[in-house]
Amino acid sequence: MTRASSQVDPRSAAAKPPFPPQEQPSQGSERDMRPRPDYGRDTYKGHDRLKDRIALVTGGDSGIGRAVALAFAREGADVAIVYREADGDADEAVQAIEESGRKALKVRADLSRDDECERIVAEVVAHFGRVDVLVNNAAAQGKAVERFEDLTADRVEYTFRTNILAMFNLTRHAVAHMREGSTVINVSSIQAYQPSAAILDYATTKGAIVTFTKGLSESLLQRGIRVNAVAPGPVWTPIVVQSFDAQKNAEFGKNSPMGRPAQPAELAPAFVFLASDESRYVSGEVLGVTGGKPLA
Repeated sequence: MTRASSQVDPRSAAAKPPFPPQEQPSQGSERDMRPRPDYGRDTYKGHDRLKDRIALVTGGDSGIGRAVALAFAREGADVAIVYREADGDADEAVQAIEESGRKALKVRADLSRDDECERIVAEVVAHFGRVDVLVNNAAAQGKAVERFEDLTADRVEYTFRTNILAMFNLTRHAVAHMREGSTVINVSSIQAYQPSAAILDYATTKGAIVTFTKGLSESLLQRGIRVNAVAPGPVWTPIVVQSFDAQKNAEFGKNSPMGRPAQPAELAPAFVFLASDESRYVSGEVLGVTGGKPLA
């Protein structure tokens, strides 16, 4: 007798729009989203792929970062998360890590400042002794604009400082505490390849991250440290509902080939793969998790 298949149609594997119309202010909270994002708390099962490693995940309080932090913990890693303002979200992320049987550290910081990046690494090293996996995930994405001129100088500078300059700074401080076999994973976006004019400052930084990843890989591989990137498509996270109006949020992801946005939990396995020894011959690559949208 043949057993029934456990395969799931990916188009219907998670919530589909329309969603309840909703908007949030800057630095929105995951707990206020409807539906709440799925970060894998009830579904992700680990297999000791990252046993006893030390991971530092920026933007680890919510969205993709929280899903990655939880997956890393369930794969056996101790995890430090960096966040900007959402204390409640950060507490939930820490709880999820600790409930997975691993140690957690939360660091509240402004990644747009180099001295803060230096402090983050110092606190993580003081607490855990080293860094084995650095995930540069945190990003600023302002409200969508109607005209290019509405992208003010202050906004563009802050976006660049947070999204790309912070990667230079944080990685520079972290590599001194990384051993052979360590990994750096940067987060780019489909926006690097199919940019939206309404968030052009954000999209431009995501393109820069692709270049940063490829060049950094060439440099750090000489020390036995691999560098890769993940480029998500539409993902249901707080950065979405704080950037777009209520109607656009209600339809978010509808135009994806999947007909829906990804849930953060659907991104986490890509990060686990790139952080683990299973990808030890992979460096300088950009792994697209886009729901069918081509990267090029």
